Amino acid sequence: MSDKTILVWFRNDLRVHDNEILLEATRKADKILPVYCFDPHYFQASTAGSLKTGSIRARFLIESVADLRTSLRNLGGELVIVQGNPAELIPQLAEQYQVSEVYHHREVAFEETGISEEVEAALWKMKLNLKHFIGHTLYHKEDLPFPIKDIPDSFNTFKKKVERDSNVRPCVQTPEAIHIPDVADAGEVPSLEQLGLTEPFDDARAYRFVGGETAALQQLDYYFTHQPVTIVKKGSSAASRLSPWLAMGCISPRQVYWELVKHGQNVNNHPLMLELLWRDYFRFMFKKHSSKFYSAAGFKNTAPELAANQDELFEQWKAGRTGVPYIDACMHELNATGFIHNSCRQVVAAYLTKELKVDWTRGAQWFEEKLIDYSPASNWGNWAYIAGVGNDPRENRYFNPKTAAELDPKGEYVKLWLNEEADSKLAASA
Repeated sequence: MSDKTILVWFRNDLRVHDNEILLEATRKADKILPVYCFDPHYFQASTAGSLKTGSIRARFLIESVADLRTSLRNLGGELVIVQGNPAELIPQLAEQYQVSEVYHHREVAFEETGISEEVEAALWKMKLNLKHFIGHTLYHKEDLPFPIKDIPDSFNTFKKKVERDSNVRPCVQTPEAIHIPDVADAGEVPSLEQLGLTEPFDDARAYRFVGGETAALQQLDYYFTHQPVTIVKKGSSAASRLSPWLAMGCISPRQVYWELVKHGQNVNNHPLMLELLWRDYFRFMFKKHSSKFYSAAGFKNTAPELAANQDELFEQWKAGRTGVPYIDACMHELNATGFIHNSCRQVVAAYLTKELKVDWTRGAQWFEEKLIDYSPASNWGNWAYIAGVGNDPRENRYFNPKTAAELDPKGEYVKLWLNEEADSKLAASA
């Protein structure tokens, strides 16, 4: 093997287990240079005025990057941390460390792919290749029973065909050791203040998500060893709560799948499998349809009818002041914790779009700021479905929001999250 250094550009794949780009780089090069770039683009305001990344998700990201650095150091490596435009910094690092090639996982949303294209163009001027890998889905694109352009728009059809005709690949090995070049300055993990954010208030009513692969693997083990014990706060049904770690790539969908198999679960009928399939489906739909998911009209010719005073209604909704107790409780939990159960998400989205008649894209942008498990495809795909402008809006068997009476028959959830004393503490900390 020739004297070769490969730069591994980490993005939403913050793990050392089942990480193909990391393993492949260690096999193809003498040395690797792991890099994470805190891109200011993700910490600015969106077009609607909300932040692209709120403080709770940013803290989770910081913790995840710090944990990845620890894991790499335990293997003899290091994580170089920089802050700025990756299209400028990645080529600079490539030149500084005489890199032969750059590896990264391919994204599907237009902002993320746009950033990749900028980096690729900058590297191309240096005659360096940006090699793309596929590592965010349960089913590998090459193993699907149809090309991306022919993926069924119906989730039911997609689900049946992949379960019948595709197989989940085994997890790749974890590198035994990592060799890096002499790093002049590995950089520091930035604070929230350095990212332009403030420290979030930890609400005593909330489950505290800790970022990183270490916590992800602990949560995966906890989920299986405590079933069917309820592992969430009052007002929600038992859930894995793995979505924040899946969104950040601290754990892979394949790891979750093979853990299901290991524990002898009926995989195809398991709720976790359904969650993983929806994640795959929306990622592949984004690959197929791209920007349609960001349009208010979605896959229709016209956008839904809007209320005249939607600015006022939207402010009431996002602050949890609609006067509908269950809706307000869900929004209070979301704003305080960055997480709500999927049933809550469907209910509040349906209320915003169907009852209040507010532009659904505003709700999607609010979730983008607040959700600790935000990922573009799942977020925007789900909102489009609820708004009735998805690529198959007639198929709603999985998107049929339950009533508050079904979800909170004793009013325990509402009582927990519509608490004036706790809410005043949260407001004071904001």
